[in-house]
Amino acid sequence: MSSPPDAVRLLLMSDTHVPKRAKDLPPELWEAVDGADVVIHAGDWVVVDLLDVLQARAARLVAVFGNNDGHELRTRLTEVAHVEFAGVHLVVVHDTGPAAGRERRCEDLYGDADVLVFGHSHIPWDTTTARGLRLLNPGSPTDRRRQPACTFMTAVAHEGVLDTVTLHRLPLPSR
Repeated sequence: MSSPPDAVRLLLMSDTHVPKRAKDLPPELWEAVDGADVVIHAGDWVVVDLLDVLQARAARLVAVFGNNDGHELRTRLTEVAHVEFAGVHLVVVHDTGPAAGRERRCEDLYGDADVLVFGHSHIPWDTTTARGLRLLNPGSPTDRRRQPACTFMTAVAHEGVLDTVTLHRLPLPSR
């Protein structure tokens, strides 16, 4: 199924932790980068090298720093990013705090947005609050922790709606 011509294809990732958790991003994720109109990274890069590569390769990059990111990344990135694509207002932040109370807390902080993309936990998350704020955490493409797979998300923004949100599970690396 093809997207409408004015749709914006988004790739969501977070918690890449390169090179501590992986030497590079998985090939499937690089392929998704090449096919996206916008790449969104919700922090925890660890080193600036991946930022440089993604900036050069992505059609457009929206990114924030995370708690594991040092001075060089913090001077180049912001803690919170606000963007709009195809009438969808997105906010990107690394950490939203504990899962308990997350929806209410995020509504209070980012209730003017349509979508909040976040990371930190490495746990994929897709919920919509009572007031309609969609919360998306793409998980981690390199460090699954206690999750069954490493993950990232794709979505399409079109005419003020974010749809076709898909969680992609990556194959486990061979040892």
